[in-house]
Parts: sequence; structure tokens; C-alpha cells
Amino acid sequence: QVQLVESGGGLVQSGGSLRLSCTASGSISRMNVMGWYRQAPGKQRELVARISSGGMTKYADSVKGRFTISRDNAKNTVYLQMNSLKPEDTADYYCYLDQYGPNYWGQGTQVTVSS
Repeated sequence: QVQLVESGGGLVQSGGSLRLSCTASGSISRMNVMGWYRQAPGKQRELVARISSGGMTKYADSVKGRFTISRDNAKNTVYLQMNSLKPEDTADYYCYLDQYGPNYWGQGTQVTVSS
């Protein structure tokens, strides 16, 4: 069984920074992709960023240059450093793990950016 535990959400003012963390435990494959989706009220869930076990990254256009995804393979942990936050970044952020089978999801962490 695989579990994902997230931390790091909260309330921040516009222009501020937050760092999200997500640690996977259980049966973790060496080859995988970890990343973050987000869902704002009334909107569809969207990919924010993802990173492969080899370090290849992909970002949503809306966060390029502001967010940085990284990972520690030894700890099965992925990080999302969010800088220059905007009110439109307000959402529930969900960590996920793709081991080229069914995806696993974290419980979500709330990020609120006040203007």
C-alpha cells in the first residue's frame, strides 16, 4: 500500500512564499513521477508541476518562473517551492505519485493567498 503525506500549506500574503512537501511511503518504485495538482473552488483540477525520478520537470504556464519542483529520491519526497504567490494561486494542492499504474494521491493541503 502507498501513502502520501503532504505538509506546508497555509495563508500567505500576495508576493509571499510557501514550500509544500510530500512524502511517499510503502511500495515505491524506483521509476516514477511525483508532482502536484491544484483545485480552486469551482474550477477543474489542474497540473501545477511534476518531476520524474530522473529529474525531468514540467510546469503549468501559469507558475513558470515562480514555482520550483524538486525531489529527494532517497526520502521519496517531493517539494514545491512557491514564490511570488498571487491570489489566483489560492487552491487545494494535491500531491500525486505515478508509478506507471494507478496514481496515488495525498489528502490535499490548502494554500490561501490574500491580496
